[in-house]
Amino acid sequence: MTQQRILITGAAGRIGRELRPRLATDGRTLRLLDVAKIEPARPGEDVEILRASFTDPDAVDVACRNVDAVLHLGGLAGEASWEEIADINIDGTRRVLEAARCQGVPRVVLASSIHAVGFRTRDDAVDGVLPADTPPRPDTYYGVGKAATEALGSLYHSRFGIDVSCLRIGAFRPRPLTPEDLAVWVSPGDAARLVEACLGAEPAGYRVLWGISANTRRWWSLSEAEMIGYRPEDDAEHHLPSITGSGAFVTTDFDPAEPRNFRAGAGFCTMPLG
Repeated sequence: MTQQRILITGAAGRIGRELRPRLATDGRTLRLLDVAKIEPARPGEDVEILRASFTDPDAVDVACRNVDAVLHLGGLAGEASWEEIADINIDGTRRVLEAARCQGVPRVVLASSIHAVGFRTRDDAVDGVLPADTPPRPDTYYGVGKAATEALGSLYHSRFGIDVSCLRIGAFRPRPLTPEDLAVWVSPGDAARLVEACLGAEPAGYRVLWGISANTRRWWSLSEAEMIGYRPEDDAEHHLPSITGSGAFVTTDFDPAEPRNFRAGAGFCTMPLG
């Protein structure tokens, strides 16, 4: 059996650390790239560790050699100055895609965000759900960077035929923490299941997908991701007691008309820019 090699940028980050053990399957080598310290190989893992920045064109070119797919998680994970967003999240993503092109990598999975469409509201939903490919309406410079990430992915698919999946990731954490998480939470397990679906998607294409668990209160469409094999198993509703402090949950505690629940970007829509 041929060993599959996957490059993960931002491997030492919050999402990278959670996905690493879930993606470390038999027959697969994980090439882990980050400027931060990366934990050494664990029992049963087949990993290659590269301490470098994906914004370094020479380093990322080397990192993309002989890999079957790139999972690009690296970048600033929240609002920052325009200069930082432009340099790291936008131009850095372009460098990753260009390295993938130069090295003949056939598949790239890009971490986008719900903040690329943060000003989309429940009024934009169709039959109660917001389509995965709804056009961007970013809520911050960070959201603009993620919208640009999606546009770059589209360009590199259309020009060079690379299979590109853009994941509009919601509230990624081990468990939901706030009432708004009841709609937008994505568990680490479901995030890994979505990545696996993207790694096996055929035929090659360009797709934008919601990175959301099977939450009872979600208003994001999962049908597009399900078409390529995504089968989410988690639901924020199961964590109600830990969110509310009791087993009882009054429906009026979750008001869909509140800005934090009505807009996709919640509090990002009102935070200062930069």
